Parts: sequence; C-alpha cells; structure tokens
Amino acid sequence: MREIDKLIVDAKNNPKKQEDIIISYKGYILKTASRITNRFISEEADEWSVALGAFNEAIHNYEYEKGSFFSFAELIIKRRLIDFSKSNKRFEREISVSPAVFEGDIEEEDDNIALTVKEKIIYFPDRTLHDEIEAINSIFKGYGFSFFDLAECSPKAEKTKKACAIAVAYICKNDAVMAELKASKQLPIKIVEKNTHLPRKILERHRKYIIAAVEILSGEYPCIAEYLKFIREEM
Repeated sequence: MREIDKLIVDAKNNPKKQEDIIISYKGYILKTASRITNRFISEEADEWSVALGAFNEAIHNYEYEKGSFFSFAELIIKRRLIDFSKSNKRFEREISVSPAVFEGDIEEEDDNIALTVKEKIIYFPDRTLHDEIEAINSIFKGYGFSFFDLAECSPKAEKTKKACAIAVAYICKNDAVMAELKASKQLPIKIVEKNTHLPRKILERHRKYIIAAVEILSGEYPCIAEYLKFIREEM
C-alpha cells in the first residue's frame, strides 16, 4: 500500500532515483501547484520552479514513520508557494520605488530619470531589472541593509551628490580599498576621508549609498547602473 513511500526513502541518497521520481510525477507537481494557486500552472511559470524545488525538498526531508509522502509533499509545495506569493507581493510594492533612490531629487524634464523602477521594467520584459535588483539585494544584505533602504540615505543636495560620487570613484579606482570594503563589509571611512579630503560627516551619513554605488558599478548591473550616471561621469 505504501510502495511510493518506500521508494522515496530509498531514493533520498540516490540522485538518479530522485530524478526518475521527479520525471514520473511531473504531472502531479503541476496539478498540485495549479490546485493550490487556483490557476493553471505550466512549466513556463515561476510557480512551476517553486513547486518542483519543493517536491525535491520533500523527497530529501520525508520520513516514512510520519505517514504518506504525497501528503507531506503537498504540504511543502503549499508552504513554498505561499512564501513565493508573499515575497512577490512584497516585491511588487517595493519595486515601485522611484529612481530617486539613487539620484536624489527627480528632474521633471528628464524623462529617463523620471521613470519609476516599476515603469522601467516595462522596457525590460525579460525581467532583467527585476533580476538585477534581487541579485544586488543579496549582496547588500551582507552589509546589513537592503536595496530599498537607499531611499532614506541617498544624497539630495548637489554638493552632497558630488561628494558621494568622488568617494565612489575613488574606491572603484583603488583595488586595495575596494578589496578592504568587500572583505570587511565596512566602508573604509578613514582611508577615503584621508585621500579625498571629503567631510567625514558626509561619508558616515551616506555610507550605505556609497557602498551600494560601489557594488553596482563594480558588478554586472547595467540596468540599475543607469541611475548612477552622475557617478560614472565622475569616474
């Protein structure tokens, strides 16, 4: 009666058997995901990847003594899809943040800058900008802040924006300083202050912004980097 349960236990440490099970029960995974989300889910949908990962997670964590594998798998799939849905809704609320996150005040006559990030995504239907934000956000977490924290610490005055741009340019041009920042996860304020003669107060107040700009401009984030034109000009 519980042949599939025994099969799952036997496959826990056998990648080939796990793969065979997943292929055999692809229809079950899609059907379960569709039922949980109350809409048709195809293999092109993000929910398919989430459900597939959850099914694989269920295989690895299943214990025969706790009952039916399918009941357990459905529970894991449901949890992961709910988490995914909540994350997506939260991201959609946050993604409408203005590019003033980077630029400070928005100039009405500058149509490119005046676009919100959400509107900008329309021009990147392959979700490039969305993916860049998620990727850079994982980097920012290592420094103790998130992409959306930047709205509160971005420079507003032209003089301050210029100072931040000088700090970012200095770090990006000096490999040793860059390496120290990435290794310590701290802005090397003393070094930057000494070599740029910028006010320490500005460096401390806009620490997150400077770190964010350095990580963006030194990485592969072309869409987000569009909002840092004034820093690239300084460089």
